[in-house]
Amino acid sequence: MTLSDSIQTSRRSHEGETAEGVPTVTVTVVYHTLQGHTRVLAERVAHGARLVPGAQVPLVEIRPEAITAGRWRDDEVMTLLERSDAIVFGAPTLMGSLSAGFKAFLEAAFTPWATQAWKDKLAGGFTNSASQSGDKLVALEQLAVFAAQMSMQWIGVGDLPGNNWSGGARNDVNRLGSWLGVMSQSNADQGPEHAGSLGDRITAERYGMRIAHMTQRWVNAVPYETSRLDVDDARALSVALARRDNADDQAPSVHAAPVGAASA
Repeated sequence: MTLSDSIQTSRRSHEGETAEGVPTVTVTVVYHTLQGHTRVLAERVAHGARLVPGAQVPLVEIRPEAITAGRWRDDEVMTLLERSDAIVFGAPTLMGSLSAGFKAFLEAAFTPWATQAWKDKLAGGFTNSASQSGDKLVALEQLAVFAAQMSMQWIGVGDLPGNNWSGGARNDVNRLGSWLGVMSQSNADQGPEHAGSLGDRITAERYGMRIAHMTQRWVNAVPYETSRLDVDDARALSVALARRDNADDQAPSVHAAPVGAASA
């Protein structure tokens, strides 16, 4: 899907329903990547959001060629974001902070900040680094503070932590125990085909679904039944989902061409 197609789709999402009579919303996933690892996470978030009926989910990459003298500009992307009902932000954590390319994009949001154009849109975020911690919380806090300055409504992760007990595993849902947003860890010596753990990718997918469901509820008052799990149920879920995806241990590909289109 081209950027123009995404803008037209987002425009139609404010005009009615799908062919099946489901009201539509636009949940845009906008991200920056260096070697492709964060793109894998973005694709999983988008994949999960697309599982929600009525959700239109453009995938937008912040490209280096849109940055000149440290300033990012892409009017088409900004038009799409203004038409979106929810925006999910994603970038690698580098040296304990968001990547420079993504910061340039955030700074370019001064105009919608000054006009409150993104006020009361829903927001969320995700990040990836090579280290288990890598101070990823700082990056998520930067995204959440940015959303607050834009007067957006932030949505956190809704899953209990995994891999925090003797039977835990790397493939558990929310295995890094993050609730502000999704955290993923990718080995520094492996390419994006090995980005994150299976548990990280499943967590990103579930996060995308949660945001899309909440967007339908926020925008269209679509009933949404909250899923609540106790610790035992959450551990069983991790095992079941790992078995589901473990045939090839690869994330389902979401190959709608990234808008704008390089790991972190």
